[in-house]
Amino acid sequence: MPSFSDAKRIVDSALSSGRLAILVGRCRVMYEGRAASKLSEGDRVLIIKSDGTFLVHQSKGMAAINYQGPGAVVKSEAADKELVVVASRKKAGGPAEKIEVHFESVAFADSFPMKDDASLKLFGSERQLSDLLMQDLHLIEPGLVPLKKESEVRLGTIDILAEDKKGNLVVIEVKRRKAEMAAAMQLKRYVDELAERKGRKVRGILVAPGVMDSAHKMLDKAGLEFFKMEYEIGNPSARIKGLEKKQKALGEFAA
Repeated sequence: MPSFSDAKRIVDSALSSGRLAILVGRCRVMYEGRAASKLSEGDRVLIIKSDGTFLVHQSKGMAAINYQGPGAVVKSEAADKELVVVASRKKAGGPAEKIEVHFESVAFADSFPMKDDASLKLFGSERQLSDLLMQDLHLIEPGLVPLKKESEVRLGTIDILAEDKKGNLVVIEVKRRKAEMAAAMQLKRYVDELAERKGRKVRGILVAPGVMDSAHKMLDKAGLEFFKMEYEIGNPSARIKGLEKKQKALGEFAA
């Protein structure tokens, strides 16, 4: 079991050398800033990253019980009966924030060099699925021609803007997970805005692996369409297996 002075040296050395510091021990936590809070004594894990990220974890759960984001200034102070580690941060336009962790005992303290230059690669993202659909829109409807990908409108960005064989504009919104009410409302906003701006008929198609009942009813009521998309995730890409029609046939819409 490291002494308070040993734990302080580990923290200070990690801060000066850009290493990750981890402390495990019994502590209480106090926060001041947008509000004030106090966490009574308990066994916890303190993680201090080289960018100033400061995380206090309990024995259960994914999220930190207290934290400061990147850019926090971290300092430590050792006394006879406790080790205090403080993270402070001043956000532009906001109050100063401070977290104090008071250790009454330290069971573990060490630091580690961390090298990780790899960025997260997400396979099967909505952007990637949109790219695949842009190459093969006949999966949705024969004669559907892509006009523009990620078309900016006042209320957001349309994933795919297309035109059908009857000359109607078609707004296609792609979701990689089961579509909820928010997705249906988003599609309706895009369709309404584009129809008003262009002064012509605009159709809307929501493409997703599934749709919530409430969202499906809203699409029906608004005269919008839903297609079920099946896809497989692979490396380095995803593959669309097919689109299954879940609503009225596209050809049933008049020009």
